[in-house]
Amino acid sequence: MATPTQLNARCRALRAPSASDLRRCAPQLFEWHPMTLFLEQLLNGLQFGVMLFLMAAGLTLIFGIMGVINLAHGSLYMIGAYAGTWVATETGSFWLGVPAALAAAALSGIAIEVLVIRRLYRRNHLDQVLATFALILIINQTVTILFGRQPLFVSMPSLLDGSVELLPGLVYPTYRLAIILVGLLVAAGLYLLINKTRIGMLVRAGSTNRDMVRALGVDVRLLYTLVFGLGALLAGLAGYMAGPVLAVQVGMGEQILITTFVVVVIGGVGSIRGAFFASLVLGVADTGLRAYLPGLLRQMMVGPEADALGAGISSMGIYLLMAIVLLIRPKGLFSPNS
Repeated sequence: MATPTQLNARCRALRAPSASDLRRCAPQLFEWHPMTLFLEQLLNGLQFGVMLFLMAAGLTLIFGIMGVINLAHGSLYMIGAYAGTWVATETGSFWLGVPAALAAAALSGIAIEVLVIRRLYRRNHLDQVLATFALILIINQTVTILFGRQPLFVSMPSLLDGSVELLPGLVYPTYRLAIILVGLLVAAGLYLLINKTRIGMLVRAGSTNRDMVRALGVDVRLLYTLVFGLGALLAGLAGYMAGPVLAVQVGMGEQILITTFVVVVIGGVGSIRGAFFASLVLGVADTGLRAYLPGLLRQMMVGPEADALGAGISSMGIYLLMAIVLLIRPKGLFSPNS
């Protein structure tokens, strides 16, 4: 297995490359062991899973407590990515982009809740879907006017640039490991917030019985605003962290939003614990299917046909998993109301 110093210029030019990226650009340097490939795909799945969790945690709280279907949650992900990337580009500091992304997403979320969502609480879900879909179109067009349609890129901080050898033969990008660590820290922080604080008590009560919380004299409007702002903040964090790995572009939030809804449904609406476990399971399952299924099908079919069928089945894998879970537990794995 080659070390990072042995890679050619093409490999070193990649943005946060995974081991599979390195194999494609310099295959002569790599002798793969099945366990090495398995561990790499497991880490890729965990990284994808924690990104899904950052999106799903806010979405499941918003839907579970407020009863609002917020299709614009992906737009908050995009707002965080654009705001953080713009500040990082202007200042030359990746770290200054972090508070910018969090603040922009949180303030945008609070503004959306106060101006739009607050008027939809007593409306049916169709009205909520139409209103939040309109927000998607408005936000996408506004971002296009401000930044154009060309993708933006943010450079990784020097502290997280490069790769580390976790095990003999297993080289993994430092930045992707940092994403996993941040996701786990956020999960731990949300656990403490939800289970150990008075605000968390109100959030748990609100996800179980909103009317009772209102009857006890709690300022439900303020609670809703705080929950919506927290969900937006987490979405903005996820969007900015995705910037060095993916392109920051208009519509990037819609690409991950559908998968996030699948996470919420499988984990149980309103359950942070459910969102966490469902995100990791879906991340690993999706990555594993895309990595291994085409190769397995090549044992039975012609290469191009196997690749096409494998890609199709892999893209459906998480939805098949959702269907199986709903057949067994219709309210999700960890529904607060179950």
